[in-house]
Amino acid sequence: MSDSPLLEISELTKSYSGVTVLDHVSFSTYSGLVLGLIGENGAGKSTLIKCIGGVISPDSGSIRFDGRDYQPSITNALKNGIITIPQEFNLAGTLSVRENIFLGRELKKRGFLDHAAMRRTAAELMEKLHCPLPPDQPVSELSIAQKQLVEIARALNCECRLLIMDEPTTVLNPPEAENLFCIMRSMRDQGIGLIYVSHKLREVKQVCDQVLILRDGQFVSRSMISKITVKEMANRMVGRELSTIFPPKIYPPADAPAVLQVSSLSQADGLHDISFFLRKGEIMGFAGLGGAGRTELAETLYGIRRESAGTILIDGSEIDPASPVDAVRAGIAYLSEDRQNAGTIQGFGLTENITLISLRKYCRGSFIRKEAEIGAAAGYRERFRIKAASLHAPIRELSGGNQQKGAIAKSLDAQPRIFIFDEPTRGIDIQSRGEIYQFIHQLAEEGMACLVISSDLEEIIGLCSRVAVMREGTIAGFLEDPHITENEIMYLAAGVK
Repeated sequence: MSDSPLLEISELTKSYSGVTVLDHVSFSTYSGLVLGLIGENGAGKSTLIKCIGGVISPDSGSIRFDGRDYQPSITNALKNGIITIPQEFNLAGTLSVRENIFLGRELKKRGFLDHAAMRRTAAELMEKLHCPLPPDQPVSELSIAQKQLVEIARALNCECRLLIMDEPTTVLNPPEAENLFCIMRSMRDQGIGLIYVSHKLREVKQVCDQVLILRDGQFVSRSMISKITVKEMANRMVGRELSTIFPPKIYPPADAPAVLQVSSLSQADGLHDISFFLRKGEIMGFAGLGGAGRTELAETLYGIRRESAGTILIDGSEIDPASPVDAVRAGIAYLSEDRQNAGTIQGFGLTENITLISLRKYCRGSFIRKEAEIGAAAGYRERFRIKAASLHAPIRELSGGNQQKGAIAKSLDAQPRIFIFDEPTRGIDIQSRGEIYQFIHQLAEEGMACLVISSDLEEIIGLCSRVAVMREGTIAGFLEDPHITENEIMYLAAGVK
C-alpha cells in the first residue's frame, strides 16, 4: 500500500428531488488496498460509486485522484484508469468476448482493425484470469461468472488504477467467488486499488483490508478488517443490534400432500431425468455449482423452456406449461434471478408492476378499475413495507430490496399454489434479506409450497428443511436436517459423493 492516497473524497454531497442521498461524505483509499464499502440499500453506496465513476455529478464537495483535482465524468474516469463493474453488467451480448474487451479501444494496423492482435491479447487476459474463453465466443452464451471475468479483463486492458466492484458475487457459487477473490488479491499485490461493494459481510471480512460503512447517506465508520466482526458491521449498518435474520425452520408433516411432483423431467438445454416432489407448506432448496441447471429447471417449470420428456403434476393433475401464462394459470409463481430485466418493468410504477400478470381481475370489460388496482398495490406496499415515494413512481427509482419486494407482490397477486424463488436476495442488504426470509416463512406457514434456488449456501442452510443438490443437469442427491451443511452440499455438487 502506498503512503499517499490514490483517491480522496471530501465533503461529497448529492440530493435528488430535495432528498439527500450523500451527506458530506469524506474518505480516502490507496493503491494496493481493498476497501470494503457496505451499508443498507439506500445508504448511498451506488450514488457514491457513480460520482467516482463520473456517471453523475455531486452537488458539492471535491474529489482528488493520484494527488490531482479530479472532475467526475465517464471520459475522465477512463483516462485516469478508474473502472467500475456494475451489478448489472455493461456488456454487449451480441458481441464476442474479444469485441467487448476492446470496445472503444480497438487495436488497429495500417488503418484497419487488427483482429489477430486483439484475439491474442483477449486470450492472454482470460488465461490470466483462469477462464480460457474462446475470444470469438458471443457474450450472450456466457454464464454470469464468465461475464464478470470478461468485465475484469476489460478493466485490465484499460490499465486500471482503481477498480470498483458492485455486488460481484451475488450469483456466484463458492468456487467461483474464491477464484474472484484470488484475482482481486493479485490485482491488489500489483498496486491496483479496489473498492468492493457487497452485502455479503463474511466475504467482506474475507477479502477486504479495511471496511467503510455508510448509513442514510452519511459516513458511519472506517475500520481495519481485523478489528471488526461481521456482527459489528451489521449492527453499524442498521444503527441497532441485529438478531439472526433467519426465522425458525418449517418442517411440514410427513403426510403433507405433495403439491408439485416432477418425474423424469428432461430438457434440451441440458436437464435430464429430474424427479422430486414439493409438499404443501414446505421450503425446499435447490443448490449446485454454476451451470448445474437450477435456473433451467425453474424456467422449464414456468414454461419459459419446453421439456423434452417427463411429467409435471400439480395436485395430482398433469400440466404441460407451454408459456408462463400456462404456468400462472396452473398456480406457479416464479421470481427471476434477473429482477431488472425479467422480474419487473423498470419504467412502470409500483402499481403497474404489481398487477402486471393479474391485470385481468382488475378489468371490467375493456376498462381497468384503477381504484381497485391502486388499492391492491397500496395493500402490498403496507404488507411488505415497500419504501416508495408514490405508487406510480418508476420502480427503477426504488432500492434493490424494495424492487424485489415489488416483484414478489406481483407474483403473489396471481394467487399461486407454488412459488419458485430464484436468487431471492441477490444484491440486497441484510435487513431486506431478513424481511424476505420472513415473507417466505410466512407464505409457507399459510400453506404455500416454496422452492428456493440460491448460490448462497448460508441462505439454503438457514432457510430450507430439505435440499436438492444439482450437478450437470440432474439431481445428485437430497439432504435433510441435520445433514444440510456446506460440506455435504459441496460434496454432492462437485461429485465427491
